[in-house]
Amino acid sequence: MARTPPPKNNPEDQEQSFISHLVELRERLLASLLCIFIVFLALAYFANDIYAFLARPLLSQLPKGATMIATEVASPFFAPFKLTLVVALFLSMPYVLYQVWAFVAPGLYQHEQRLVLPLLVSSTGLFFAGVAFAYFVVFPVMFRFFASVAPEGVTVMTDISRYLDFVLSIFLVFGVAFEVPIATLLLVYTGMTTRESLSDKRSYVIVGAFIVGAVLTPTTDPVSQCLLAVPLWLLFELGLVLLPLIKTERRGAD
Repeated sequence: MARTPPPKNNPEDQEQSFISHLVELRERLLASLLCIFIVFLALAYFANDIYAFLARPLLSQLPKGATMIATEVASPFFAPFKLTLVVALFLSMPYVLYQVWAFVAPGLYQHEQRLVLPLLVSSTGLFFAGVAFAYFVVFPVMFRFFASVAPEGVTVMTDISRYLDFVLSIFLVFGVAFEVPIATLLLVYTGMTTRESLSDKRSYVIVGAFIVGAVLTPTTDPVSQCLLAVPLWLLFELGLVLLPLIKTERRGAD
């Protein structure tokens, strides 16, 4: 499908159009921030409960009588509210993505719109799936391992701020890792590689997945690293399975 050359506008019209786009971008950014702020205010009352839910995988693996601690004076206040802000951002993501879509959609062709919108939705869903996988699968295994290898006479008592930073980094790693199918689709759709080429490099991808698992996982235990590497490999295979659908869609659009 050939692109239609844009009409020639005088400099004043171009400047006016640029300013109007900046104004629209500002309004959509403010709307997104306002949504996040409103959700945060709605959740602020439950900040301690939200933190307790996040700490449950660790607390369930601690020895009887062991608790988490706060080594800084303001940690009991700031840690739950920091987590609540992150949760508010997550819950507001559908509205934020709507604002992004509403801003970029007018500049896209119809077949590009049919591709971008599903990618936005699926990438968000995959990120949340990665976070859920980390919480429900990785954390119980990881914390059980840590509790079991503690030397005799050592009581495991984690600082609440350090625990929050640790689990947020794990969430980020697994959320980004679950975007592998989207990255695979985009690489082929943009012509940077082919499905056949990726299939031929499967052995390298598997080795790379375990290297990434060893580097990105902020722990040294092999179990947690494998829990990242194996999903990376399987998600790569999922991307290969979905590639023919994308290629068919693009051929139909062209």
